[in-house]
Amino acid sequence: MEDYKKLDVETLLVVRGDAPHDNKDFIPHPESFKYASELIEFINSRFDFCIGAAGYPEGHIEAASTEKDIEYLKLKVTKGANYIITNYCYNNRYFFDFIKKCGDKGIDTLIIPGVMPIYSIKMMENLAKLCGATITEEIKEKLYQLKPDDKDAIENFGIEFAINQCRELIQHGVPGIHFYTMDRSSSSKAIVASLRSEGLFSNV
Repeated sequence: MEDYKKLDVETLLVVRGDAPHDNKDFIPHPESFKYASELIEFINSRFDFCIGAAGYPEGHIEAASTEKDIEYLKLKVTKGANYIITNYCYNNRYFFDFIKKCGDKGIDTLIIPGVMPIYSIKMMENLAKLCGATITEEIKEKLYQLKPDDKDAIENFGIEFAINQCRELIQHGVPGIHFYTMDRSSSSKAIVASLRSEGLFSNV
């Protein structure tokens, strides 16, 4: 944290992180933070960063329920989170329901939706298993009609799907959009360019 301050870093996205998936014998360091809320509290008590936290519209994969997960999210805010970036979902209804549930729990901080363009069928399926995102029937019906090795067609489908998703989010007044680029910036650049051409990114 001190090194970040020396570099004039002002904003942090603070997440717990997951245990290594390829190490079943992994044991966390005994002095490590067990939850992101603990790490947020530690940083907030010592530094003046603007702190972001992760939210999960469909619930964290380890959470007992979406309701319990939102309680943990409120704890992150109580401990010092200034904004929330959500995990991606392919159906905006999950995000809109999440916003309502957060409001019902008294969470009134900035909430930014995460959007994950579809890059390949294999990546989509693997990431969905890891984070609990639902692959909608619409995606299954349209995407699985394409040939798995037709990378351009799949990428173009992912771009168009994300454009429609972002358009709806912006029309509902979201304060911004976080793109999960996965080191593949071309899709996100195409999405942003299309939305800008429609005049939808002027205030986002």
